[in-house]
Amino acid sequence: MLTASETSLLVEEADLDASMRLHAALVADPLAGVVELVPAARTVLVRFDRTLVDAATLTRQLHAVEPVHGGPEEAGSVRIGVRYDGQDLDDVASLLGITAEQVAARHTAATWQVAFTGYAPGFGYLVGDDPIFDVPRRSSPRTRIPAGSVGLAGTFSGIYPRESPGGWQLIGRTDAAMWDLDRDPPALLVPGTTVHFEQLERESVTVEPSAVSSERSGPAAPAEHEHPFAVEVVRPGLQLVLQDLGRPGHAALGVSASGAADRRALRAANRAVGNAPDAAAFEIAGGGAVLRFTGAAVVAVTGAPAETTIERSDGPELLVEHGAATAVEHGDELWLGPLSTGLRTVLAVRGGLDLPPALGSLSSDTLAGLGPGDLGGRPLRPGDLVPLHGPAAAPYAVDPCPAPAEPLPAAGETVELRIVLGPREDWFTDAGVRTLLEQDWTITPRSDRVGVRLEGAVPLERAVTGELPSEGAVTGAIQVPPDGQPVLFLPDHPLTGGYPIIGAVIDRDLDLAGQLPPGVHIRFRTVASAAEIRGD
Repeated sequence: MLTASETSLLVEEADLDASMRLHAALVADPLAGVVELVPAARTVLVRFDRTLVDAATLTRQLHAVEPVHGGPEEAGSVRIGVRYDGQDLDDVASLLGITAEQVAARHTAATWQVAFTGYAPGFGYLVGDDPIFDVPRRSSPRTRIPAGSVGLAGTFSGIYPRESPGGWQLIGRTDAAMWDLDRDPPALLVPGTTVHFEQLERESVTVEPSAVSSERSGPAAPAEHEHPFAVEVVRPGLQLVLQDLGRPGHAALGVSASGAADRRALRAANRAVGNAPDAAAFEIAGGGAVLRFTGAAVVAVTGAPAETTIERSDGPELLVEHGAATAVEHGDELWLGPLSTGLRTVLAVRGGLDLPPALGSLSSDTLAGLGPGDLGGRPLRPGDLVPLHGPAAAPYAVDPCPAPAEPLPAAGETVELRIVLGPREDWFTDAGVRTLLEQDWTITPRSDRVGVRLEGAVPLERAVTGELPSEGAVTGAIQVPPDGQPVLFLPDHPLTGGYPIIGAVIDRDLDLAGQLPPGVHIRFRTVASAAEIRGD
């Protein structure tokens, strides 16, 4: 039993079959306080609610669980055409001691089955019957892998559902739609699905009838003329997305929670305008956004402070006080200036956003490509129109007391983040663990809502140099690729990963982590007690 965070345990089993049997037992007879399970190659990540069960009690209960027999149920079969021209095909061939043509031939000759899902919605971990396929991940993950890329990692094969970062060795590409909310189930590859690859000059996919049930039509976003209240994006700034408190509980679909990077700022903005605390709002990274309003509205701006003004269509400019409810009229434009501290500003609108949710949430998951309406999780662009419910839909009165601005760092400053070590700190030397805690780490510009990429003068030294089978990861996890430069996972992180996680930022510091701009220095400190984690 390993600690994965202050609210997660990682149960390690002997092999894939054992982890699947344990997961099946936990699904069949849930333990009190457990909120989510993430099965993986040799582990099951167990997330729990600390108000319902403590780690020690849950550990004893997990030790007493009797695994059930059998693997995933058969779930039909899929044939997927692949063009074997991946960037790493020649390297894979060299690693396996065969030619590139033989890699393709053996990949198509093998029979593959989906063991579990993770990383991102629609990403299935496939196990095959050809033992030659055991390939190490790349020493440093790519920041952009094209959608449909077919890869190898360890003994698994998989297909990236959309463009995303990743460290698998790429051998080809397909045009198969791995994830589609208008399909039931949305994932083409679910646990138990048998997969046969076919080598083609052009990519194609054929799904046998047993693999996918009947499709359904997703709710379309209402037409613009139907909405007397809306926000039009004139300028999105660095990144403009919609966020609420996320969609937890969908790990079985390979879907992580996502949600606001700074939950305190979201709650404060909603409280100011009289919305429910979990109502969706606009999250703007880097400032510089301009939004135009259709109909009257009440807004509040929290999070990273920026000079915010309302350009009146028929009157003088109005300065918006940080954290205060402010009225806007039809045709007004809200201008958000540049940021001097922090990274993300939250704009809440009284009454909330009138969009159809995706899996119960309006959050835009930028890694998964999952979000409300027809946005598909993408950031908002100039000309996008976001319908609003209108001020009368708010359940509470506006708060007359402006929410105070949280102190946030600027580039060049140093912040402290508290962490819990584990689950894989033993994969690093004692010197490597000391380096994590004693060295300043600088946030690089390659950071985003998926993860904060860090750079230190001394990389973390590994004690174990082999491959780690993919296992579950939590928001705040500190994952370390072979180059020794850590990545701190933020809300849109992959659900599973194959690089060792040396520790995890505690929940109370995650909002600060979501507000750190490039150039900020981080110093990690381990927590000394449970009381410190709780904030007692």
